[in-house]
Amino acid sequence: MLSSEISAAHSQEGLFLALRRVTHEFSLQHVTLLSLNNPDEKLLSRMIVQSSIPEPYFAEFDRKRLLDKCAPADIIMQTKLPFCWSIGDPLPSRPFTIDSGIEDLQRRYGLITSVAMKLYSLEGERFVMRFDGARPRLTQVELNEIGMITLHAFDMFEKIRRNARKATPSPLTVRELEVVRWTAQGKTSAEIGQILTLSDHTVNAYMTNAIKKLDCVNRTQLVAKALRLRLIA
Repeated sequence: MLSSEISAAHSQEGLFLALRRVTHEFSLQHVTLLSLNNPDEKLLSRMIVQSSIPEPYFAEFDRKRLLDKCAPADIIMQTKLPFCWSIGDPLPSRPFTIDSGIEDLQRRYGLITSVAMKLYSLEGERFVMRFDGARPRLTQVELNEIGMITLHAFDMFEKIRRNARKATPSPLTVRELEVVRWTAQGKTSAEIGQILTLSDHTVNAYMTNAIKKLDCVNRTQLVAKALRLRLIA
């Protein structure tokens, strides 16, 4: 039934409504999807794609700069399976030391037991889907089930994203796309100018406009983002 609800989702909002049902079926309360595409990110709130955890939790988490103290992160990234931990476990049985600030914050918001699973998009983007609630640690059977549901939900998330991209017109003009496409092939501004019969100044102007439109800082980042968004092939 839950798989059918997930498959029937046509928007991210609809998908996360179905995932909220999943949390309740496993006696959990919250679901969160995080993007890990900026390795230098220091604020958890900027990583959130969508979450049912109250915003004040993330505000306090970031104010206290707790992201670097999140011990389970390395374990989550090293396994392909769902990883479960609980601050309700006795101290000797915990697989790692939980920062006291994080433990205090999670207890206040009822995030006693957590399950997290890393995920990869077709473009190689990294994500983590996490479930939290005030229950004992999940059994292995439950972890297997929630892992399969998570993979199915992320497949639907990817499908919804791809459809949204197809329906959204390119933010770049035809000339800007041509300049970016040739840049991706290693051409200099002078070479692109000769190919397109434009001056170096005009080529650089198109490049500058494209960098601003895609919120990039240089040509390398522009090309990478254009490829990731499939604006160029």
